[in-house]
Amino acid sequence: MPLLRLTHNRLIWCLLLLFMSQLAVASKNMKVYKHVDKQGIIHYSSKKPAGKSYSILNVRCPECRAWRNSINWNTTPLIENKFNLEIASAARKHNIKESLLKAVIHAESAFKPKAVSSAGAQGLMQLMPLTQQTYQVSNPFDPLQNINGGAAYLRHLQNTYSSMDVYLAAYNSGETAVERYGRTIPPFPETQEYVRRVKILYARYQRSAQQAAATGRNSNSTTFSSASSR
Repeated sequence: MPLLRLTHNRLIWCLLLLFMSQLAVASKNMKVYKHVDKQGIIHYSSKKPAGKSYSILNVRCPECRAWRNSINWNTTPLIENKFNLEIASAARKHNIKESLLKAVIHAESAFKPKAVSSAGAQGLMQLMPLTQQTYQVSNPFDPLQNINGGAAYLRHLQNTYSSMDVYLAAYNSGETAVERYGRTIPPFPETQEYVRRVKILYARYQRSAQQAAATGRNSNSTTFSSASSR
């Protein structure tokens, strides 16, 4: 891909071009390099700047509608072996089901702790700056802080809206949008798809947890029976 350097006021155009070109190549996260020159002008590049200090913006695949719509959320592999301790801790603290946290993390960032969306949401649970401030998340790329902040926000939304559809919609599009449409899912295709996606993943993570628990009980029962027979 040719090197792209655009100043800050052309960031949106830059990201649009990169979306199109990256999507044509593969369905992977899009990496954008950001650096500031001596005049204080911010530049964005599709390739790593040579000899410059820079930061990396990882624009998530779910930002691309074509990619998102190509995924079968009923069969895509679950991610079971990442951040389990952090998820369990946040789930206990905020009385949230671990399966729900896993579903939201999977839908938001695919368990990538450094993920940054084009809208500025950051980390595993894609927290916006105001949400980070509200729930005292000083480092959104720290898994424990991010998951704890996201779980606290989800707990608030669950307390505010009794319906899963509505509190998931509020997590995605904001409480203002949900209130504007009478505490229902706003008529935004992205939000409607988001609710569908999280509910599918939640049900699958629930089943996986139940199967693991059943396997553990059966294993313990077999061990106990073997010991008793000796």
